[in-house]
Parts: sequence; C-alpha cells; structure tokens
Amino acid sequence: MYSKLILFLFIVFGTYSIEEETIEWRQDYKLQWSDFKGPVDANSDAVAVTASGITFSFSLRQTNDRYVGFESNAEAHFYPNKSWYMKESGNDHVLAHEQLHFDITELHVRQLRYDIAQLRVSQSIKQDLQELHKKANENLAKMQHAYDTQTQNSINKERQAVWAQFVKDELHKFSAYRSQ
Repeated sequence: MYSKLILFLFIVFGTYSIEEETIEWRQDYKLQWSDFKGPVDANSDAVAVTASGITFSFSLRQTNDRYVGFESNAEAHFYPNKSWYMKESGNDHVLAHEQLHFDITELHVRQLRYDIAQLRVSQSIKQDLQELHKKANENLAKMQHAYDTQTQNSINKERQAVWAQFVKDELHKFSAYRSQ
C-alpha cells in the first residue's frame, strides 16, 4: 500500500489568479479524505495522490527607473480536484502520509519567506525573487521525493515516524514564517 505525490508548482505574478479550488495550509487544519475530490486514476497503483504546491507572487516599486521596494506573498496550497484516494484502501495511516506531503510544502513556503526576509532591495531584486522561488520549488521536489522513497510511500512506518518528527521540528524552527 502506498501513495504518490503530484507536486504542482505554480508561479503567480501580478493580478493573475488561479480559479481553482484550493485549501491554504493552516496550523489548525488537517486534511480529511473528503478534501480529496479528484477522479481516481485507474491506471495508477497508488492508494492516494496529494497535489500541493507553492503559490508565489510579488510586486516591485520603482522611482526614476530604479527599484525602491517590493512586496511578496508565498502560500502553501492543496488542490482538492487534483488529489484523490481509493476509498477501499484509504486509512488514517495513509491520510497522515498525505498530510505530511502538505506539511512539507508549508515548510518550503516558510523557508522561502525566511530567504525573502534576508533580501535587500537592489536592481536585481526581480531576478533574486525569481531565483529564490525556483530554488524553493527545486528543494521542495527533492524533499517530497526523498520522503516517498525513504518511507516507501508510507509502507515503512518507522521511517514515516522519523519523517513526521523531522518535519514537525523544521516547521517549529521556521515558526516565525508560518502561514496564518
């Protein structure tokens, strides 16, 4: 029994918005099977698929053709209509595995926010922000893959527990940058 992750990495700039149902990561909310609304992939041997990703946007302020400020927003989103599970195989253990995928996404959002907080306005700020976002997505994909590999997609319960504690500790370390 195992699950797979589909990671959607969205870049959102300006006023563009995704008109898709999303669940924003919150400390006080845990995913439920009812959040997994996508059609089951009959060709997949996965028990569940979690679609989550980083939604990122920024705006720049200019005076006399020079950047003088910026604002950014980064959020961890879960995509219900792209996430699914097999009802006959889904259980609390698999759901906890899927929740941790979403928590890992939130961890990388927090790390991105931390990295952005270290930036100073420069004439390369646009490229700097884009590079930080790209790096966050790359690191997120690597960690999601490592998580599934090391836990054998939730089969290895001991490794699952190790990962759960690791992610909990990392989220705490970056708690100043958590999603509201």
